[in-house]
Amino acid sequence: MRLRRIYDDDLGTGGHTGPPRAVVSDSWQRSLAAHVDPERRTPPVVYGPDDLPHLREGHPLHDVMPLLRTTLVSIADEAMHVMLVTDAEGHILWRDGAHGLLHSADEVGLFEGTRWSEEAIGTNAMGTALAVDAPVRIHSAEHLVRTYHDWTCVAAPVHDPDTGSTIGAIDISGPLHTLHPALVQLVSATAQLAENQLKVRLAIADERLRVRNMPHLTALRGAEGALLSSSGRVIASEPYGRFPERIRIADGVDRVQLGDGREMQVEQLGEGYLLHLPTRRRARAAEKAPAVALRFTGNPTPQITLGDREIPASPRPAEILTALALHPDGLTGEQLTLMLYGDDGNPTTMRGEIHRLRALLGTEHLLTRPYRLAAAPNADFLRVRTALRAGHAREALDACRGELLPRSDAPAVRELRDELTAGLRHALLASDDTDLVHRFSEHPLGAEDLEVHEHLLDLLASDDPRRAAVAARLERLLD
Repeated sequence: MRLRRIYDDDLGTGGHTGPPRAVVSDSWQRSLAAHVDPERRTPPVVYGPDDLPHLREGHPLHDVMPLLRTTLVSIADEAMHVMLVTDAEGHILWRDGAHGLLHSADEVGLFEGTRWSEEAIGTNAMGTALAVDAPVRIHSAEHLVRTYHDWTCVAAPVHDPDTGSTIGAIDISGPLHTLHPALVQLVSATAQLAENQLKVRLAIADERLRVRNMPHLTALRGAEGALLSSSGRVIASEPYGRFPERIRIADGVDRVQLGDGREMQVEQLGEGYLLHLPTRRRARAAEKAPAVALRFTGNPTPQITLGDREIPASPRPAEILTALALHPDGLTGEQLTLMLYGDDGNPTTMRGEIHRLRALLGTEHLLTRPYRLAAAPNADFLRVRTALRAGHAREALDACRGELLPRSDAPAVRELRDELTAGLRHALLASDDTDLVHRFSEHPLGAEDLEVHEHLLDLLASDDPRRAAVAARLERLLD
């Protein structure tokens, strides 16, 4: 009753029973400044049932929900409480607990998809814990909205072990007289357990990232450098101890200055970043690197040659190299994804493909920000295109061994393949060079082309010994 008198006095005509606790008073002021009506019935429903599975799966606390359920749900069931877990904005993403209480919770908006920030529904344990970044117990009339004066709740925030930012809150709520004071310590301890489990998962992910990307650091051959996570944490460095624990990398930058004045070059990897000194030695090494040769026409298996070394390649690396060869000034991850996957592509998948290709070729050949080749490759498809655009049909035919990457369905490859095939055919049909057209009639792109054989037959002299064979092939094509 005393809390209700404080509530009525503090929000009414003036106080005679003393002020509320400081954490509550401050929360009331923030809530009222956000225009929360104390007579408001329930919180806003922001997400529907169809939205929740995707939101849950993408949330950092998704992986620790088994721990939370094991720790809190059995207690909630026995004591007629409800366990609630929110995201950083106070949206309830998970709810569990005593089935007999869930109906009552539904009536007051304690269900998934509702928003429980102070700005949305006033003083409450979830929203206030997020606001003050500390465990909070809100009892009865300490809630700003009268609807919840028959409830007591305890909540504690959970932090991302990587960035330190708040990622959500864990809450236990129940009827007025069912919540034991010890639950404050239990909820706080559970939030700490969740953070510790997230730290373990982060450590495992860091080690995997370090192992996968260590060749990039090793390739510096003793020069200063560091491997960074995607959030800028240093996970390996050479030499040890020369870098801070975290380095902020802004989007799109290729240089960063450290606190001691050192300037480092930034290279984006498939996951995270590589920092290294922008030395002339590394530039000279790139200049002396063996040339890259690409043979992608007329063979289902792409051929990549690095100096005198042949590199086995699956279709996807060949598609990436084709797109980059066509755009020497570079492409963003989004542009490259669209060219290779179309509208359904995922830039994260593309970053992984780039990472694997850099490991295959060497970081000196494939640069980042934007993605580009360090030097123009010796590519058969580029020679074909250049010759066709210059009107040199013979050079184009000499360079082309057949279709470009015939098994590829990447939009950029399909477009170039159609351009080269149609361009070469048009050039040969317009040519009156009998020998050249005859070569094309035996080429993979012309061997089954009826119009090419008709044109060749018109060019061949009546006594040309090749005429009979061409006429026979034309007759077969006409059948």
